[in-house]
Amino acid sequence: MDIKRVAINAVNEVIVMTVPQMDYKGQVAKRINEKMPLATVKGFRKGAVPKDLVEKQYGKALKIEEVNKVVELALQRYIQSERLNLLGTPLPKINEAFNWNDEELTFEFEIGLVPEFEINLDAKSDIVKYKIIADDTMLNGQVARIQKQYGNVISQQIVAQGNDVSGTFVNEIAGINNRTTVDLDEFADENVAKSFLGKKVGDAIVLHTKGLFHDAHKLMDYLSVPHDNVHDLDVEVTFTIDEVVAHEPATLNQELFDKLFGAGTISSLEEMKAKIKEDAEKQFAQQAEQKLMADVQDTLIENHKFDLPKEFLVKWLQTVGDKKLSPAEAEVEYSRSEKGLRFQLIEGKALAQSNIQVNFEDLKAFTAASIRQQMLQYGQTNPTDAEVESIVARVLSNQDEVKRMSEQVVADKMLKLFVEKANPSIKEVTYEQFVAAMYNE
Repeated sequence: MDIKRVAINAVNEVIVMTVPQMDYKGQVAKRINEKMPLATVKGFRKGAVPKDLVEKQYGKALKIEEVNKVVELALQRYIQSERLNLLGTPLPKINEAFNWNDEELTFEFEIGLVPEFEINLDAKSDIVKYKIIADDTMLNGQVARIQKQYGNVISQQIVAQGNDVSGTFVNEIAGINNRTTVDLDEFADENVAKSFLGKKVGDAIVLHTKGLFHDAHKLMDYLSVPHDNVHDLDVEVTFTIDEVVAHEPATLNQELFDKLFGAGTISSLEEMKAKIKEDAEKQFAQQAEQKLMADVQDTLIENHKFDLPKEFLVKWLQTVGDKKLSPAEAEVEYSRSEKGLRFQLIEGKALAQSNIQVNFEDLKAFTAASIRQQMLQYGQTNPTDAEVESIVARVLSNQDEVKRMSEQVVADKMLKLFVEKANPSIKEVTYEQFVAAMYNE
């Protein structure tokens, strides 16, 4: 058998395999001999069919089976021996002139190669690590929302100052149809808020989306439109009122403090604000960490340019998975996954060049932290060390879980290495400023 590679470019090649008759003839003959006692042809007793008739009836199918076995095994061994680093799996090329009756058969397979590139984690970057501060404006607003949430709700028929108004925003052409509840103070223009006063359940008000709220991102919440639309959205919407309520704020007393934070945890407004600030900034820290990781990934991709075998991968995506994709669907899937693939290749190259190792203590610590986080999500805020250690021992007794956790530890260490090399600057911001930065505004 003759096997060779034909380079198309740095990341695309074709494997050409020529299979002579001697590589499959003996096995086909053996299969025919095995078939003879079982062969049935009209006019002959079972097992007494002449060999030439058996060959005529079964020979081609057996030849196809045996040749495919030879080709598959030879292809696997060739890829291993050449140490080819592939993206996807080889794709057979269609040859309209191919004839199974030929004694010597030639097969061609397209392959996509992992690109060669140099890794540079010390490249200059302007990455920012945000520290989000819960400022007084946010804290005062949160206190007011808590008083409103735990206060008394009084149904109204006519809208008055300070009421909440529920209803549906509609613009059929723009695809807007969303029921929501609006605090009149959210409107940017006082005249818009005043236009609601005196209105009653069933009334409809026409509003302009441009500049409707203090923050354009509120359109995402109130009108259920995507972020890409909020800044340029300039249409009329009809808001039809279906409910009006007034709120009697809850009194800030020990009963409310105990209900919110547990008996005796806090006893004053100042302590309440401090607790809200602590909890909010913990949540903000997670969001800031997620943005930092996303920015690091984007920077690594930007700093490492290399070609991918796009055309090959789009074709390959059409052949994998339970649902076969059309060329257009495969193109969309490639566009969706390209960024992740690039980062995966960068991460793999960095891992190969680094000295990152995982010991059992790393594995235990990471597993324990993951378990505590999961327990917190289910309301178990303060599990004992013994409880956590028992679950860790059970998880790490499963080899599949050990492998999965080990991969996560390595990925976590790699991200920390990337962040360390990026050397981000620290910037304190309010949550509103962080949201603007997150959307590059």
